[in-house]
Amino acid sequence: MKKLFAILAMSGFLMMGTTQFVVAQEAAPAQTEQVAQQTAAVEEAAEIPVDVEGGLHKALKTKFIEGNAFFMSIVMIALIFGMAFIIERIIYLNLAEVNTKKLLAGVESALEKGDVEAAKTVCRNTRGPVASIFYQGLMRMDYGIDVVEKSVISYGGVQAGLLEKGLSWITLFIAMAPSLGFLGTVIGMVEAFDKIQQVGDISPTVVAGGMKVALITTIGGLIVALILQLFYNYILAKVESILNDMEDSSISLLDLVIKYNLKYKK
Repeated sequence: MKKLFAILAMSGFLMMGTTQFVVAQEAAPAQTEQVAQQTAAVEEAAEIPVDVEGGLHKALKTKFIEGNAFFMSIVMIALIFGMAFIIERIIYLNLAEVNTKKLLAGVESALEKGDVEAAKTVCRNTRGPVASIFYQGLMRMDYGIDVVEKSVISYGGVQAGLLEKGLSWITLFIAMAPSLGFLGTVIGMVEAFDKIQQVGDISPTVVAGGMKVALITTIGGLIVALILQLFYNYILAKVESILNDMEDSSISLLDLVIKYNLKYKK
């Protein structure tokens, strides 16, 4: 529940920032016009041709409005929520990565001395799923290697589920973004045919408006899906790397437990 509130709060801040940016752009037309006039006067005096009016942000805002602000806003919301889940996962996975060699060295040093409690302390003082799996295994060392192995496997599955938590929401927004774009495309086509029916003539001027809206919404949805898919694949790669590290470290832990039992429980 805390993570859900954090994601919603992060999404709200992102949406608020976007809204304030648009409002700020619309709230100062006089200053923008004055600056544009001064720039034009300087360039005219210096005989420098003006090739581009405004910046990239102005062009994006114009296309956003031209592409039906309602559907473009929904596509933007999908991007914001998708990025919120992505940021949360990236932070969690980065915190889950630890130096497993150092952890194994600390546990091995403690077990070599026959001090299981010291090995548990090393695991407690280390963050990440690998340390948690080690701790669960060390908790059951008195019950034999079979119990330790079952404990490691079971708790490893739990940790794997925590690593993959929230990925289904990211895939949902990846699928939603182009679907919303295509929906805007269909609505734009319907509007174009409505205008043709009202005018009674098929001319480029009549059809161009609806076609433009249709294409812009499609482009917006595809761009959002591509951005989310890129980060999603990065997250999958991180999860796979951590899972492989967990499996390899678990095997090493079982080897250490076997050595401990052979040395101190003959």
